[in-house]
Amino acid sequence: MASDGNNMIDPAIFEYLKAHGEEEVEVGERLHQVTATLNRHVSACQGLLSRIHSTPTSKLGPLLKQVEETGIRPEIDSVGELAQFTSQYPYYKYNHRWTRSIQNVVGTILLTAWLGGMGTETRPGELGRLLTIEEIGEILKVPVNLKERDAFHVTIEEYLLALTDITEELSRLAMNSVTMGDVGLTVRISSFIKDLFAGFQLLNLKNDIVRKRVDAVKYHVKKVEDVIYDLSLRNLLPKTEE
Repeated sequence: MASDGNNMIDPAIFEYLKAHGEEEVEVGERLHQVTATLNRHVSACQGLLSRIHSTPTSKLGPLLKQVEETGIRPEIDSVGELAQFTSQYPYYKYNHRWTRSIQNVVGTILLTAWLGGMGTETRPGELGRLLTIEEIGEILKVPVNLKERDAFHVTIEEYLLALTDITEELSRLAMNSVTMGDVGLTVRISSFIKDLFAGFQLLNLKNDIVRKRVDAVKYHVKKVEDVIYDLSLRNLLPKTEE
């Protein structure tokens, strides 16, 4: 028995689905290319920063300069390309594709600045400086913590997770600094990560991932405290002025 033409499914439905499916594939492929390039720059930058563990503080200047020029600058360019491309599409539909990459970029910038890099004409770099999320946005030339519109931005969660990343890296540096004879840096790191962890405790963290990562910071604090305790037993801590 012939089908009633009035009951046939409109072919336009499938044409629509096909067109949007093809668009999804194209967007996904382009995002993969952009994020792959960004991740390569991040890896290169992290590789340069790994040298801090064998470089005395007095010789960090040239290394940080190299990190900024050949590590962070390409990251900034790639983030700009990512922001420009993704501005055509809903942010929260695709942001899971790059959020870890952005977290890593923010981490490299935070660590470089803390070590005394990322200085400007109006504000020279200084050891122990913690950049705000707004300063990160200025460096990357992208918005931060957007609420009023759906567009590319650095989120508070990405910033917080990057902070937990640098506490891990700094706890490792604290131990290596003792080996390099820079006990003062170890003490400085200990004070910083303890203050940072105390600040985390003031936050009402609802994101499970962020909360778990913040909880892990206490182990970084403990690791450095153990180093400080060992130094105190051996009477190797710098004398504080009365």
